[in-house]
Amino acid sequence: MARIQITLVRSTIGQKPNARATVRCLGLRKIGSSTIQEASPQILGMVNRVRHLVETKEVE
Repeated sequence: MARIQITLVRSTIGQKPNARATVRCLGLRKIGSSTIQEASPQILGMVNRVRHLVETKEVE
C-alpha cells in the first residue's frame, strides 16, 4: 500500500473541535510537524476533512 507524508501547514486555532481532533489523530501537533501514514481509506478520509490545514505528498 502507498505511504503518504502529511505536514501541518496552518494552525488549528479557530477551527472546529472536530477538525482539531482529526489533526491530532493524524499525529500532528505543531505547525511544520510531519508524519508518514499508510494511504488507507480511513487516513485519506481524515486528510480530506482537514485538507485546508495540511499538505500531503506520496513517499516511497
